[in-house]
Amino acid sequence: MLSTPWNAEQLECICRSRELEIASRRVNGTLRPSVPIWVVCADGGVYVRTWYRRTTGWFGRVIAVPEARIQVPGLGADVRVVDVGGALELRASVDGAYRAKYGPAGHQSMITDEAAATTLRLDPR
Repeated sequence: MLSTPWNAEQLECICRSRELEIASRRVNGTLRPSVPIWVVCADGGVYVRTWYRRTTGWFGRVIAVPEARIQVPGLGADVRVVDVGGALELRASVDGAYRAKYGPAGHQSMITDEAAATTLRLDPR
């Protein structure tokens, strides 16, 4: 269940973007430089993954401090990052969204068991 839903306009901006820029927050609240990552929308939520769970890079930083700022054309938003990698009921929807958006050549690494375990939901703050 989403804690705060995206409005239709925000969701449309995010869903039509091939990727988003994510800037993780430091413990003191300042933003780190942003990095581009693939993004999908499923069941009214916004989801991102990495190829594998790690403690470094953007993924490790948003796990440590689960707040970030995202940017896509037409939208910039502060988000709360929620680790939903263990939510089996979401897996099929998010995997399907990666298949549909990135096609057969691009999605393979993002629907493995290891990648699915890194699924993060981005909720607006």
